[in-house]
Amino acid sequence: MQNIEIVKPLSIQVSTGDARPIFKQIVDQVRMLVARNELEVGARLPSVRGLATQLLVNANTVAKAYNELTSQGVLESHQGKGLFVAQQRQMLSQEAQQQKLDSAVEVFVNEVAYLDYSQATLLSTVADALESVRPRKASNGE
Repeated sequence: MQNIEIVKPLSIQVSTGDARPIFKQIVDQVRMLVARNELEVGARLPSVRGLATQLLVNANTVAKAYNELTSQGVLESHQGKGLFVAQQRQMLSQEAQQQKLDSAVEVFVNEVAYLDYSQATLLSTVADALESVRPRKASNGE
């Protein structure tokens, strides 16, 4: 008898009203599931066709998202077995990491600058959001 592994559907959703392309929505949500340890290292992801069916999107869109996640080192392909969550490793140089951080902070500040919140409230909200993701290595500047 053949041993068949059941792969759970991913708890993600896509929205046509979102400004981001659908593949980017998939990438962002899978990365967040991994960061929150809701998808653990070694977890098998649904096939391209399986996720495309679940999300009601084109299989090429899912393939593009999976390729992006693989190139970022979030996922790894095991030939003939599927895609799995990879062991976390930093693929960006310190300089590239700093550039991404600076860019993200700039976008964040531009989005919240007009809101009526104190700096303390904004910082507290960001700290709470960061608490929901798995701890990072101390070598990342902490």
